[in-house]
Amino acid sequence: MDFLNQLKNASLREQHLDWANLSYYWEDNEKLIETLGEKDKVIFMGDSITEEWGRLKPEFFQSPIFINRGIGGQTTPQMLLRFKQDVINLKPYAVFILAGTNDIAGNTGPSNIDMIINNIFSMAELSISYNIKTVLSSILPADKYPWADHIKNVPETILTINQELKSFSEKNNITYIDYHSLMVSKNLGLKKEYTTDGVHLNKMGYEVMCHLVRGILKKEGLAG
Repeated sequence: MDFLNQLKNASLREQHLDWANLSYYWEDNEKLIETLGEKDKVIFMGDSITEEWGRLKPEFFQSPIFINRGIGGQTTPQMLLRFKQDVINLKPYAVFILAGTNDIAGNTGPSNIDMIINNIFSMAELSISYNIKTVLSSILPADKYPWADHIKNVPETILTINQELKSFSEKNNITYIDYHSLMVSKNLGLKKEYTTDGVHLNKMGYEVMCHLVRGILKKEGLAG
């Protein structure tokens, strides 16, 4: 996405005219449909953790079929609103959904566990209904949010949501990818070697994610 488009999208967000950032990937989606068409694609849907994945581990996304659709700061209602255009309409083979931590932090206002899991479930149900292989991701560990340190019981909330996501995955016979267990510290935050600020990942953290994703993709016969 070029600089002028970034400025344009920032302006729209500031005016609250594009709350879900629907315009963020418009041009990229059009080009993708033109170039890849019906080819198998794997889409990674998420927030800044997903978006930064592409910046810090660009080699992982070298394959043209791996599509990053992360947008920094987003919450689950925003992702749900853009899920049709940024995932379904691209006709992927598979989608990895990683969402929820910004809801807990209150990025777009108050939320609760039911709201968060129901939005994630809705995204999963949409992709399942279109016969897209659906992978739900655990929320990464965090003991607090530096930009919202008034939020209490963050580790406990994350654990509760992750258990709900795991249960949903088992009931619906879809894959659950557990980043949390490999990254959690003794105080239920992110291990220091994996993070820059207790929430976002460094290259070592992304390597853990890459390893887990590659295992799933290998089973599906897709390069990783």
